[in-house]
Amino acid sequence: MEMTPNELKDYMVSLGEKPFRGTQLFEGIHNHHKSPEEMSNIPKATIEKLPDELEGIQIVKRLSSKIDETKKYLYRLSDGEIIEGVLMKYHHGYSLCVSTQVGCRMGCRFCVSTLNGKIRDLRSYEMLSQIYEVERAEGVSISNIILMGSGEPFDNTDNVFRFLHLLHDPKGKNMSYRSMTISTCGLIQGIERLIDEDIPVNLAISLHETAQEDRASLMPVAKSYPLEELFDTLRHYDKKTGQRVTLEYTLIEGKNDTMRNVEQLARWTKGMRCHVNLIPLNTTSHFSHTKPDRSHILRFQRELSQRGVSCTIRRELGSDIQASCGQLKAGTMVEETR
Repeated sequence: MEMTPNELKDYMVSLGEKPFRGTQLFEGIHNHHKSPEEMSNIPKATIEKLPDELEGIQIVKRLSSKIDETKKYLYRLSDGEIIEGVLMKYHHGYSLCVSTQVGCRMGCRFCVSTLNGKIRDLRSYEMLSQIYEVERAEGVSISNIILMGSGEPFDNTDNVFRFLHLLHDPKGKNMSYRSMTISTCGLIQGIERLIDEDIPVNLAISLHETAQEDRASLMPVAKSYPLEELFDTLRHYDKKTGQRVTLEYTLIEGKNDTMRNVEQLARWTKGMRCHVNLIPLNTTSHFSHTKPDRSHILRFQRELSQRGVSCTIRRELGSDIQASCGQLKAGTMVEETR
């Protein structure tokens, strides 16, 4: 499930089979979501030569929002670990929030996924399986993916880039790179690799603060990747790719929602192709802060716009089903320990 069509062709030849069997296997797995045993065009003698199939994932919990059409999933991996995902319906189709690691070691203070640290990386087939399992369960075709579930994508770069290439392959799901988004805390080496890969995947940066000291307090990873170095890299990305960067900015009342933040954000983004996505904080029990009131959020947006910064306020989806990253898993773990 992790091999490209050419790799599968070579592998089938090594087993004494014709190369086209590799293409059949790839299309069956990635286009039709079938196991080799379910493929009627693969002879039983050929299937018997194959190693045991990589174990996929299983949806073990599904919540549907009563407010909108958002759905939240808990997946159980073959080793018993739990990850989660969110399916969102937009006018352009279905988007799935995909996890890239079990847990996370970035330590962002407001994120539930990081509470127990990073347990392990997900392999590319485990990322693909999240998409295929949801499509199978819901009877829908997912047109966009966002690597914004649990984990830091650029802390698992090899598996993530293989996942992106497999998802894009014309013989598989054939999803456009422009329909894929990587959301990162700002790991500079990952951004540089994205530039080198030369694929038009969308880049989103979890920014959330405008002063280095404050960002390092909220997001410890900023100690290793200071704001000045991060924005130098983003300007290089802008110049090399010509693509707009999205800056994700979670608004926290009394912390990062002042006029000082507006002015600093305008300075950081001056002359750069970017869009600021303002995200009202989703309150959790482990982070003792709240989002600003609606009028203050609108004022913050207005002040940024007046300074020439492109910005919108993210629509809050699935607030009644713990749709923010890590919340459902954390709640389930609490229930299981009672």
